[in-house]
Amino acid sequence: MLWIKTAHLLFVMAWLAGLFYLPRLFVHYVEGKSADEDVRRLVIMATKLVSFSFVMGSLACLFGLWLWLEYGLSGKWLHAKLVFVIALFGYHFQCYRYVKQLEKDNIIRNSLFFRIFNEAILLIVIPILILVVMKPF
Repeated sequence: MLWIKTAHLLFVMAWLAGLFYLPRLFVHYVEGKSADEDVRRLVIMATKLVSFSFVMGSLACLFGLWLWLEYGLSGKWLHAKLVFVIALFGYHFQCYRYVKQLEKDNIIRNSLFFRIFNEAILLIVIPILILVVMKPF
């Protein structure tokens, strides 16, 4: 079972790495666009990264489901964690929407928004970590 837990953690880390970096690409895109720089490579990078993150997130959820089926629902902390995991999916979906806007050159947000958006994921990840480690209820 430890191999399953290890795989789950590995894919969660890869998923989060993508989700932490994607908004930085959005910042660079907006700032590069306003400076009349070529931003096509950033669009390609964002497109590939959002796809990679989706695969990693899917594998993390697959192994997480496997763990859930093996250990069962052992505490209300898990229900709370799942709420935050759903929020993480929402964050990922919003990143996907922004990538689609980049592809159409139709981004309407500024770099300050994306800098804040980049930090907002911590409001999702930190409670997940606290719930998993502390299991407060």
